[in-house]
Amino acid sequence: MSEVESSGTTGSPLSATRRNLLRGVGAAGLVAAGSGLLAACGGSSDKKKSSGGSKSVAGSSVTFGSNYSDPAPKAAFAALTTAATASSKVKVKINTVDHNTFQNNITSYLQGTPDDLFTWFAGYRMQYFAAQGLVEPIDDVWEKIGGSFSAAAKKLSTGLDGHQYLVPIYNYPWVVFYNKSEFAKRHYTVPTTWDQYVALAKQMKKDGLIPIAFADKDGWPALGTFDILNMRINGYDYHTKLMTHKIPWTDQGVHTVFQHWAEILPYMQTGANGRLWQDAAKALESKQAGMMFQGTNQVAAQYVTDKADLADLDFFTFPAVNPQWGQDYMDAPTDGFMLSKKAKNSDAGKAILEYIGTGAAESTYLKTDQWDVGLVTGLQVPTYNAIQKKSVEEIAKCKAVAQFMDRDSDPAMANAMIAICQKFIDDPSTSNITKLQQSAEKQAKAIYS
Repeated sequence: MSEVESSGTTGSPLSATRRNLLRGVGAAGLVAAGSGLLAACGGSSDKKKSSGGSKSVAGSSVTFGSNYSDPAPKAAFAALTTAATASSKVKVKINTVDHNTFQNNITSYLQGTPDDLFTWFAGYRMQYFAAQGLVEPIDDVWEKIGGSFSAAAKKLSTGLDGHQYLVPIYNYPWVVFYNKSEFAKRHYTVPTTWDQYVALAKQMKKDGLIPIAFADKDGWPALGTFDILNMRINGYDYHTKLMTHKIPWTDQGVHTVFQHWAEILPYMQTGANGRLWQDAAKALESKQAGMMFQGTNQVAAQYVTDKADLADLDFFTFPAVNPQWGQDYMDAPTDGFMLSKKAKNSDAGKAILEYIGTGAAESTYLKTDQWDVGLVTGLQVPTYNAIQKKSVEEIAKCKAVAQFMDRDSDPAMANAMIAICQKFIDDPSTSNITKLQQSAEKQAKAIYS
């Protein structure tokens, strides 16, 4: 019988699904982690091999640190670990901590006495802690689950040293949400170009709606607006180079991003820096707002939590700005699970991860999760709703997907951009844009030097 337990829950029902960034970690920490990177490369992946559900792990137990504190993902995660126990015979104790607390204390958590397994993010954020030698390589797990995932998913799970450190579970797109009934009632047409998008926002304002629901008290939502404008205007390669400071923040391309943002800011919900994203989502739910640009992991999840009419919710990909790039790119962050370097039971932890890397595991998780989409190749999930089915289709159309600014860049730079975007929201004047670019570049030089 599964013995899945939950303890330490401190989050409220409205705690955010994506949260504030890591505090106090930056490029300097990554540079200083050279010895950790060497340690990660130095054969630790040849440690104990996972034996799946064999007798060597059957009956043993692991602890699993989780930031899935909102009610619905918490339930989905509990179902996943219950199924993992049934498959591997490894007992799982879940230690749940609210998102902000978990992410703000992740460094001290991993350096102290972490759980065997923990929830985290793919891409740079995974690579960062792998380079510090705080997580265990799981190449042997990937030898068994690799055939279930695309090359892109494996790349997102791979550290700078070439070893795998994460088993992904889902991703989700950042798109423009709207209520189908409201668009039908007012005879609105889904925009596919920037001019159409601006024209629709103007019409919504005339009709007495908030054109674009928007909140940035948590800091990170505005990063998504910057990301999509940057990829629409300058392309995906420009985005990746800017995130790693291979392009300066004073570049004209960045200025053009802020100029376009300034053009639609009058149609975005005012007072954003003092508003939580859940409240912005409620403005869309109540049809006070016409659109909202954010992730399904937030907006659709909020509809589910509030028991709102999920069937009325729909989305479209952000309109094209530069015809050269069209609608080829989007943010579609990937979440997954990692094994702590200090894990007390690595073999049992790997057995759990091996199960999680299967189609059956993802299907189990997604029976409860009604907004994310699985990553196993060819996954068939009979419980997918219209939002999830469309998410799969739209992500598949992309030539490349980004992982969001707070995952694609150095944590310290992402923190810097939170403050800069909030200052821009307060003052989108051309002169202030120039000052903010100079500030961003000054901080980037210090962080990436």
